Amino acid sequence: MTAAKTQLRIGAGSGFWGDAIDPAIELVEHGRLDYLSLDYLAELTMALLHRMQDRDPQAGFIPDMAMHMRLLLPAARAAGTRIICNGGGVNPNAGGRAVLKVVRELGLDTKVAVVEGDGLLTRLDELLENGVSLVNIESGDENFAAIRGRVVAANAYTGADGIVQALRKGADVVVTGRVSDSSLFVAPMIHEFGWNHSTDFDLIAAGIVLGHIVECAAGCTGGMSSRFDEMPHMGFVGFPVIEVGQDGVAVITKLDGTGGAVDQWTIKEHLVYETVNPTAYLAPDGVADFTSVRLREVGVDRVEIAHVTGRRRPDELKLVIAYEDGWIGEGILFFPWPNAIARAEKARQTLCERFDRLGLQSQDIHFDLVGVNMLHGPGAPKPKDDLNEVGLRVAVRTSSRAEAEKVRRACSHLWIMGPGGTSLGAPIKPRPVLSLWPTLVPRSMITETVTMLSPES
Repeated sequence: MTAAKTQLRIGAGSGFWGDAIDPAIELVEHGRLDYLSLDYLAELTMALLHRMQDRDPQAGFIPDMAMHMRLLLPAARAAGTRIICNGGGVNPNAGGRAVLKVVRELGLDTKVAVVEGDGLLTRLDELLENGVSLVNIESGDENFAAIRGRVVAANAYTGADGIVQALRKGADVVVTGRVSDSSLFVAPMIHEFGWNHSTDFDLIAAGIVLGHIVECAAGCTGGMSSRFDEMPHMGFVGFPVIEVGQDGVAVITKLDGTGGAVDQWTIKEHLVYETVNPTAYLAPDGVADFTSVRLREVGVDRVEIAHVTGRRRPDELKLVIAYEDGWIGEGILFFPWPNAIARAEKARQTLCERFDRLGLQSQDIHFDLVGVNMLHGPGAPKPKDDLNEVGLRVAVRTSSRAEAEKVRRACSHLWIMGPGGTSLGAPIKPRPVLSLWPTLVPRSMITETVTMLSPES
């Protein structure tokens, strides 16, 4: 295959479902991008989208995606920027059709492709019958049968292959399901540079590193940083841009005049984000050695990434299964000076007594003192001074909604039963708990399909 380009500019337009869209609009309007990749998905997001699809068979994709495309596509088409996103969630075809509807309404000449194949919810029994053990890779638990009846979602992290097929078919917008975050960025590099999964291990590893660094958008331009107090105008933060060559050497930057910063430390902080073994970062498209990476600041808000090495892609893909795992009852109360902590601790005792009186059946009861140990937990030192105010948060895990409702009820009782000055937050409705069962499946058992949506469909 002849490479179409020797240099690419790829922007990161989203780091999660709910991320700001204005920095992405800035990128398509002023970034001279070849591609804009938008990452919407997290592991629990898939379970939430499955629930949406259960209520409405035409749902299950990211609801914001159509609105985002309406804002992005006019400038993207004018600039020749192609868009790749995993906003299809658990229903990529419906998501793609929602995008196609926007394309029609805007009167744009835009080809939309849908990539499917990651959804394995209906194939779990088939996998088991074919000898796939579905062992929990985090806990080692082999008893998948214990949760089988409570499974609500099952999606594999697929790689760049389907996106590359869609780009070869001429797609201007590619909508996928649970494609791996980094693959949204690796795919255009493979397509444009002609990289090959069978031979170009180091080059694809470079793409994985680059995708990993920028996949959370502002996460490498000042957000999530231990130096956040030093970051200028984060409310106007610029999302990152990858300038990458055919040799895999790249510069990560952002638009001039935007908030935040790109330096070796913002890059390093996100490089180690969610990394277990830095010498073997496993991704669907390859295995990258993060310790081989060499960073160099080459200008203001410009960091070069080079010397990445890697290995052949794994024979197995990660499959995340979500299952129903009980209910959470929750409440929050606030107490004023004087003796705010003492009031909160007395309220905790009172709540426990109310739980006993109501016959609460629970698996776990957890308390936090907001302003004291909510983030640091039991390692937080007790304040020496009498605080102005303290909150008490309680979360209780139960097996049913009815039991979780007792928690909300008991918290409301403290309006009068509790210490003087007790203030209640808004009542929190019981909510179901979704737990995750991560496992592995053979790559050979997953087949992706690419559908080009016609304007008439």
